[in-house]
Amino acid sequence: MESVQNYILKCKNNVINGNGVTKDEASILFNLDNQFMDKLINAANSITRNFHGSKVDIEELANIKKNFCSEDCVYCAQSSFFNTKINDYQLPPPDQIVKQAINAKNDGADSFCLVAAWREPNNKDFENVCKIIHEINKKVGISIECSLGFLTFQQAKKLKELGVKRYNHNLETARSKFSEICSTHTYQDRVNTLQIARSAGLELCTGGIIGLGETRKQREELIFEIIKFAPEEVTINLLVPMPGTPLELQKPLKNVEILKVFTTLRFLLPNSIIKISGGRELNLDDDGKKLLLAGANGIISAGYLTMDGNPIQKDLEMIKEINLEV
Repeated sequence: MESVQNYILKCKNNVINGNGVTKDEASILFNLDNQFMDKLINAANSITRNFHGSKVDIEELANIKKNFCSEDCVYCAQSSFFNTKINDYQLPPPDQIVKQAINAKNDGADSFCLVAAWREPNNKDFENVCKIIHEINKKVGISIECSLGFLTFQQAKKLKELGVKRYNHNLETARSKFSEICSTHTYQDRVNTLQIARSAGLELCTGGIIGLGETRKQREELIFEIIKFAPEEVTINLLVPMPGTPLELQKPLKNVEILKVFTTLRFLLPNSIIKISGGRELNLDDDGKKLLLAGANGIISAGYLTMDGNPIQKDLEMIKEINLEV
């Protein structure tokens, strides 16, 4: 037992000293017996505090186009393939989104992410999104991120020119699992989009959803796919089974399995924001307190794409309860 504790300590010190850990070392950490989880959590927390201090990054989302998505991702309530009975709407006028951005800034959010449910934006929709970004920049002044599906290089370059800081495009799951969750596009399509965004000068946010029925080995595979992009931000969602989707009866992951993902990511990406995203309120009994002390240093607050989240004041209080800062 002592040797395992020393191994965790050695890996932690290597990361803090700037030497990092190898893929093989991270794999050992990810697969440690659960009896060492507290040691692993404490080490990941030490890395987070060393690189990020006590700051928790808070993001709010704007779902600027809901439902009618052409893709058949089996977890998604916005897919046109499934009858999930959610309300739907097309792109709203810029003033409506500006109001949401003002509210996000007043809430204390660090960033505001525009998300649209489509495979990729057509020219008209992209122009309208650009107008929304322009108005937010002019009237609000908050860090803007976008998640608009597949992009051309020209579109990515335009977002960069408009001052968009970061582009979100999730890998969703391991390459070996992907064909089971989506047939209308490929894993490589997602990789290509991240490469386009990076080549246009945008920072990257990528991650996925855990609890889709993947194996632990596939969760490990996803971690190693994510780190290939050296993303400035990683977003990990915890599946919320949506009625009407093929995964509506999927059982939740045990919390220890969720913790393994966050702690291992922190060893591998000490400089990145690692964000607890959709599903934390339903999958975790503490709204994410333990994860914020186990490698995570960001949350999405005040709601998600098709479901409500905690009011931001509740999340701010939760963060203060564990002696962290916003």
